[in-house]
Amino acid sequence: MNTKIPAYLYEKTNVLRLIFFTAIFALLFINIFQPFGSQNWYPNISQFKYFFFSSLIILIGMLVVVISRVIMLAYVKKHDILYWQYALWVLAEIVSMSLFYSLFSKFIPKEGMNRDFIEIFHNSTINTSLVLLLPYSILWLYFSWRDKNLMLQKITQGETVAEVQKKSMIAFPDEKGEVKITIVLENLLFVDSADNYATIHYLNKSKISHFLIRNSLKWMEENLTKDSALVRCHRSYIVNLDKVKVLRKTKDGIFLELDALNTPDIPVSKTYYERVMNKFSKYSV
Repeated sequence: MNTKIPAYLYEKTNVLRLIFFTAIFALLFINIFQPFGSQNWYPNISQFKYFFFSSLIILIGMLVVVISRVIMLAYVKKHDILYWQYALWVLAEIVSMSLFYSLFSKFIPKEGMNRDFIEIFHNSTINTSLVLLLPYSILWLYFSWRDKNLMLQKITQGETVAEVQKKSMIAFPDEKGEVKITIVLENLLFVDSADNYATIHYLNKSKISHFLIRNSLKWMEENLTKDSALVRCHRSYIVNLDKVKVLRKTKDGIFLELDALNTPDIPVSKTYYERVMNKFSKYSV
């Protein structure tokens, strides 16, 4: 639950797909099953008028999802979303939409005034959960399948899993969460720190470039190293193991030699030695 949700859940195109698919599903659901006591909203009207008014109401309710996902798109630019946070986010959407339908059912149709609000809200929550969770689950499975299928296509075209991962982008935000630089993983060499600043060392047109950023190695270790070849090897260093070609043990300690000219040997402290070796066996070429 403390793992970041997959990126495909908040990609802009997938968010648009989710909103569109959920709206279609909700329209069909409310007009076929007539939940929320909707058959009492507009009594004594034709089926066509019922379809028109109920569809208008469901689309207004869908604004909850639209607003929620727009906020999410803005939020993920500066923050990660963990699984438990995403679950709470979806729960908030369900509660908000249920509240909307409950208030509408209670105060708009004449018959609603005689109904108990708690009962209306209870029924609305159950139906809203179906309206949102079913399409959400279907799309999650589809997005996951699509993401794995794209990965498989790249692998079958001759790229290994490691090569695909190397082409991923690593975003470095400052301590306020504002992304300052994004680097292709295969070009990233190492990061060192001093006080509250970190210097990112990377290849730029075959030359080594440096970028100073105000953030801590601790934050980078917790947020950038888990699913990548990056590993913290010293209190002052994070290194890209895909760029390490030699692990050297001497009387002065353990050092990593990088596959790039004019780069210093990176020290490995005893505190981080075990985790470096575990990752080294997995990511080193």
